[in-house]
Amino acid sequence: MQPPRRKRDLVASATQVDFPALAIATARVPVLLPYPFVGPFDYRVPAGMAVAPGDVVRVPLNRREEFGVVWDGAADGSVGDNRLRPIIAKIDAPPMRPDVRALVDWIASYTLAPPGDVLAMALRVNALQPEPPRTGWQIAPDPPASRLTEARQKILATLADGPLGGAALVAASGVSSAVIRGMADAGWLIPVTIATPAAFAPPDPDHPGPILSPAQTVASAQLRDAVQSRTFSVSLLEGVTGSGKTEVYMEAIAQALRQGRQTLVLLPEIALSAQFLARFTARFGVAPAVWHSNLSPRIRRRTWRAVAAGDALVVVGARSALFLPFPDLGLVVVDEEHETAFKQEDGVVYHARDMAIVRARLCSAAAVLVSATPSLESLTNVEAGRYAHVHLPDRHGGATMPEIALVDLRTDMPERGHFLAPSLVAEIHTTLARGEQAMLFLNRRGYAPLTLCRACGHRMQCPNCTAWLVEHRARKLLQCHHCGHNVPIPPACPECSASHSLTPVGPGVERITEEAAATFPDARVLVMASDTLIGPDAAAAAASRIEAREIDLIIGTQIVAKGWHFPHLTLVGVVDADLGLAGGDLRAAERTVQLLHQVAGRAGRADAPGRVLLQTFSPEHKVMQALLSGDFSRFMQSEAAERRPGNWPPFGRLAALIVSADSADAADRAASELGRAAPALDGVTVLGPAPAPLSILRGRHRRRLLLKTRRDIAVQPVLRAWLDAVPTRRDVRVDVDVDPVSFL
Repeated sequence: MQPPRRKRDLVASATQVDFPALAIATARVPVLLPYPFVGPFDYRVPAGMAVAPGDVVRVPLNRREEFGVVWDGAADGSVGDNRLRPIIAKIDAPPMRPDVRALVDWIASYTLAPPGDVLAMALRVNALQPEPPRTGWQIAPDPPASRLTEARQKILATLADGPLGGAALVAASGVSSAVIRGMADAGWLIPVTIATPAAFAPPDPDHPGPILSPAQTVASAQLRDAVQSRTFSVSLLEGVTGSGKTEVYMEAIAQALRQGRQTLVLLPEIALSAQFLARFTARFGVAPAVWHSNLSPRIRRRTWRAVAAGDALVVVGARSALFLPFPDLGLVVVDEEHETAFKQEDGVVYHARDMAIVRARLCSAAAVLVSATPSLESLTNVEAGRYAHVHLPDRHGGATMPEIALVDLRTDMPERGHFLAPSLVAEIHTTLARGEQAMLFLNRRGYAPLTLCRACGHRMQCPNCTAWLVEHRARKLLQCHHCGHNVPIPPACPECSASHSLTPVGPGVERITEEAAATFPDARVLVMASDTLIGPDAAAAAASRIEAREIDLIIGTQIVAKGWHFPHLTLVGVVDADLGLAGGDLRAAERTVQLLHQVAGRAGRADAPGRVLLQTFSPEHKVMQALLSGDFSRFMQSEAAERRPGNWPPFGRLAALIVSADSADAADRAASELGRAAPALDGVTVLGPAPAPLSILRGRHRRRLLLKTRRDIAVQPVLRAWLDAVPTRRDVRVDVDVDPVSFL
């Protein structure tokens, strides 16, 4: 977080005198702007204008105009009336609701982010613009007395029931737009404004849905009761993969609909929306509203305004949907609550799962966290009685959990230059011969994670980051997955100039795809990775092909682990089960178990039993043994026992300070100053400073300090006092990450 500019340094910007001084006391209000300022600025309310907290206004800032929101609380009052600049206009847009303003303040306080930066996420400027009127055509009241061609007669017949927009008229009549323009020029048609249809049809809570099992019926009743109470609560819906958790929480959505209240469903990956939307439509008869960054400005504007008007009753979205202006939010669902994708790492650093709970509390709504492998934080809250626990221990419809086996790569070695063990290859051949589908999972994009020179040992590294360049052979380039830097694959080593000496080391999904094509030449292969499935439409098309049995072998990264239901998929092979265990991340074991358990859960979700093979060099590792036994609960208990004595999360609190600068000396100097000023308090420990694992990122040198406290100590006051004690130089940036999930 770049330290925000102090308010006194910005007074001149917001209060520049460009109008006559007032002789009488002036009405003033605080206005929060979407910039990294420490708080709102005072502005004068012009005569004849009435504003209230939440109103969106346009105000002067320096020599430009900006949107802002009239904020809560009293005006600052430090600027004299004669220097106060006036509000330019009040925007014709729904005011920002009190619960959203409270959420902005809460996130800013919790994360130590400038409130204006949080406001920027909630203030959708393009949504503030009014929807442009829809125009169309109708028959003129006094049409000319001239002969009509057959095409013109079709136009008049189509418009006999009322006006239509141009595109709709062309489609309905089968006549070109040139004919329409000709009729308008001749006086047969006149332009009119036509009503904008409702953006979203209301879902029907009583639309016939699937028949629930007895366990699902009990679980759904618990969630319905939580919604019915109209009070804040948090429930953890835990269920094995394939147990029908989605159908259960859809009954909670139905209850919110019956009450006329809105629902927000957060998904960790918007690609998951494809199958979810189909299941939602089957349950409620219509699709929900969708919110994510890939929407066009027009759709975003319509969706935002439909939410604000209460017309969008259910919204499915990414983490930014938290800030939508729901007038009556009754239920918040966080699906796959354990996923680290809910943590925003850039800009305002916050965890959408945790902020979803805050939003639910501010709206007196029920919150439901959903996972087959809940986070240790959520399980600890259940144990402490803060969350209710709803459990589905068995798969739905008589399906059984897949059989899991370990492939010891020390003895069952792949052929030289290959990465699939003979036993896994044989299992895939057998599965495909039965007409069933198989999946290979490797959580690594590209062709190879490292390229080195056989002649001199030079490794191709990003010039901006301490990271190797990943080969993407299909695109013929080497790319950094941290900053995006890429170069064409060179024909010779840039260090020693040896020709054709660069060699890929290790596999990515592209390399596994190449091996699969050679090993299973008749198999129809589909790659599912974030750089091959661009957007939810591509994911939906891929899912449709798999469900239609047009694909035999799926090869994917972590995107295949979450939520997919492929009834004909019976075999899952994990190419490198050890991949997530490297490094010093305290949650490495937990994350690996969660990810591989989710991947394994894609197999055998229908009548045919599933089988999972995990390739590993460490079959004795506790993670592999936990996956082999299927005892997730016992594994999490052991994780808790390891973390509790040292006050590691969730039994203590963590906050990271990441110091970055253009030079290593500047980063070291600033980090050392912070280290010397570290708080010396009972129950507080500061680790570092030390180089971050990614010690250079996007050209900036990075150092880390880690604050660890007991659970009963609030870290924010400690952090504020610490940062205030060390002035930050202009060439140094200090980012704060409260409750970090990544330690890079």
